[in-house]
Amino acid sequence: MLEKRYGAEVELVPGVGGVFEITVDGRLAFSKKQTGRFPTDEEIEAAGAE
Repeated sequence: MLEKRYGAEVELVPGVGGVFEITVDGRLAFSKKQTGRFPTDEEIEAAGAE
């Protein structure tokens, strides 16, 4: 989805302890650890658009 729409390279990096983070160009765009929840589809898409 993000690769086609924004030309962004998407990579899944396994974590430990339930950590789920989205980084864009090395910048943290979303953290489940900080928010206590998974991102919405809209938040994932917004992170890819930045």
